[in-house]
Amino acid sequence: MKQFISVKDAPGIDTLIDRALAYKANPFSDRTLGKDKRIGLLFFNPSLRTRISTQVAAQQLGMEAVVFNAGTEGWALEFADDAVMNGSTVEHVKDAAPVLGTYFDLLCIRTFPSLQDRTKDYSEQVLQQFIRYAGIPVISLESATLHPLQSLADMITIREHMVGRKPKVVLTWAPHIKATPQCVANSFSQWANAWDQVKLTVTCPEGYQLDETFTTGATVTTDQEAALQDADFVYVKNWSSYRDYGKVLPVMEDWMLTEERLKHAPAAKIMHCLPVRRELELSGALLDSNRSLVTEQAANRVWSAQAVLASILKAL
Repeated sequence: MKQFISVKDAPGIDTLIDRALAYKANPFSDRTLGKDKRIGLLFFNPSLRTRISTQVAAQQLGMEAVVFNAGTEGWALEFADDAVMNGSTVEHVKDAAPVLGTYFDLLCIRTFPSLQDRTKDYSEQVLQQFIRYAGIPVISLESATLHPLQSLADMITIREHMVGRKPKVVLTWAPHIKATPQCVANSFSQWANAWDQVKLTVTCPEGYQLDETFTTGATVTTDQEAALQDADFVYVKNWSSYRDYGKVLPVMEDWMLTEERLKHAPAAKIMHCLPVRRELELSGALLDSNRSLVTEQAANRVWSAQAVLASILKAL
């Protein structure tokens, strides 16, 4: 791999899952692969699991990881081409990114959407400008539209718990107190649709349908009860409206996932990328039950990152 921005960069989903599970069984099997290599992690937004799991993965491959909270500690960057910089931005990415390319062998970027301008957000301007100017492989630690390392960890988790037939996987919208990005939902849909081992259903209230670019191939419905029937895995996530971009639309029904809502899916395992708002998105009883895979998902973030980093290192 030369970069890792979406499932399209993967050499094969099963190939990456196999590599991740091999590292899970033997974390230090490639402890010298990244010897004398340095990885930069730039965060324009907060992180807990993504930051720590990527650092751990890099260290287990022998790499030195340098973390920089660019959103709070760095100069305000300009990303627009031909911008007249007479405002709040101090440095252009065209000048900053090449310098970072001389400091690091791999560069990881985490940035969120504004949720104000759909065209700009879905152009992935920040990520694409770093790819354009850094001159080294770029890895997305979450972007305006996707979260590929999370999605790979999700697929790893599903693979570990699959039994028998091709499982029915349901991505269900959940309530939240504020507008949140579509990144995780887009990405999970993209990976599940690209992986021929699962059948995906996406359920959400009217007005919350995701961009069809990511859901084509899945069953999409506003009937949560029907969607959950006979589900094997239920992925719970909130997102704001794509159609009325960034808006929190009124929803009359209660979409929080509870044990009662899973009465017709007695074996369903529960997934969430975390952080999760208890008793709003998901009931605490479900989160604390043996149905819940959320801790395993988070733990698998290390192996997801390690598989990706190793694939890129081997291609350098």
